[in-house]
Amino acid sequence: MSEIFNEIDDELRREQLKKIWDKYSIYIVALAVLIVAGVGGWRGYEYLATQKAYKASAAFDAASTLSDDNKHAEAEAAFNALAADAPAGYRSLAQLRAAGEAATRDAAAGVKLYDAIAADSSVGANERSLATVRAAALLVDTASYDDMVKRLDASAQPGAIYRHTARELLALSAWRAKNAAETRKWLDQIAEDGETPASLRNRAEALQALLPPAAKS
Repeated sequence: MSEIFNEIDDELRREQLKKIWDKYSIYIVALAVLIVAGVGGWRGYEYLATQKAYKASAAFDAASTLSDDNKHAEAEAAFNALAADAPAGYRSLAQLRAAGEAATRDAAAGVKLYDAIAADSSVGANERSLATVRAAALLVDTASYDDMVKRLDASAQPGAIYRHTARELLALSAWRAKNAAETRKWLDQIAEDGETPASLRNRAEALQALLPPAAKS
């Protein structure tokens, strides 16, 4: 008897499944098609993105070679072209390099481009910080110490990614302004930071030796 009941149950399940299939088969098939199309579309997108990245990498290398060969005007044009069309990562790098190439012919033009990058919220935080420091480096011999502090104070704080370079620039600017106390303040921060690169630490010690005795640590 139990076998009959099992057969009835099996038949009932088959009937229920048939009714479900008859009613919803078009939707099931459509869903399957959409899933397959979605997977194919994603793979196609990945392929195109990879190809675009390869193309951008080759263009970046070519522009870098122009720069290495001292063809700065051509390199600047190449980096600008890449910045206009490349994926986001390469775009910001190309903008930074274009600003650097511009600075070889006109420091003020380089500062202007770096400042634009630093103010662009669509650019990554690290790239913006780098642009800030590079602009200041172009101005260290001409800008006032107060202007340099305005530009670099945030970049010189503990934990800031480019704090070492920012502190060195501020120390140089203070020394140029004959402000021994401020020079010592930045040199002390360089000396006390355990992550300061050895080469920068050596330069800071050399500058420290130039300070008047009362200002030495």
